[in-house]
Amino acid sequence: MGVGGGGESGRRERIRRWNDADSAPRGPWSKKRGLSLEEKREQMLQIFYESQDFYLLKELEKMGPKKGVISQSVKDVVQSLVDDDLVLRDKIGTSVYFWSLPSCAGNQLRTTYNKLESDLSNSKKRYMELLEQRDDLKRGREDTDEREDALEELKAVELRHKKLKRMLLRLPIRQLTDGQANIILNETSDNIFTLQQWCSTTFPQAKEQLEHMYKELISPINNITNL
Repeated sequence: MGVGGGGESGRRERIRRWNDADSAPRGPWSKKRGLSLEEKREQMLQIFYESQDFYLLKELEKMGPKKGVISQSVKDVVQSLVDDDLVLRDKIGTSVYFWSLPSCAGNQLRTTYNKLESDLSNSKKRYMELLEQRDDLKRGREDTDEREDALEELKAVELRHKKLKRMLLRLPIRQLTDGQANIILNETSDNIFTLQQWCSTTFPQAKEQLEHMYKELISPINNITNL
């Protein structure tokens, strides 16, 4: 009997072929999965590590497919390695050569590690500074009866100041008698001064800012008084 013909041996051969055919993947999912960018980078690095040689880009584009990296992708992959300092590039004459040694990756990892350590240290330092600032701002703002009374007094002063300001705006200063004008101006000035003193005592860290605001508020009153 010929090979693959009748008989038991031929039948077993045909069954083996059918089983092989059935086990073979079919359809679009049978295509080999392409490499990810990171896998392509690793494969291109292997070219340099294995040979420890210098290459032109066109040479790498020819070697890439042997590592599973299509030639059209080689340029972008190599550039990403250059950007991460894993591959070095230098121009010699009119040609640009690429190379990399295993030590390049080690140096890059050490540089990255040191940078991360420095960033972490700076972040911890900044965090402690912010905690200290928070504690400073909290100091003197505890929920006490004295603070609640002071806040109520502050609200009353603010309301009084707003009321006097509205009165001052509604009544032209020339139409007021000297006595009326002086009363309104003095009350407004006193309220502003009281508010400024309370804020300076309660929030000493903002003293300069409060003094500047006080000057802005009191300046128009002084101008009116000098008319």
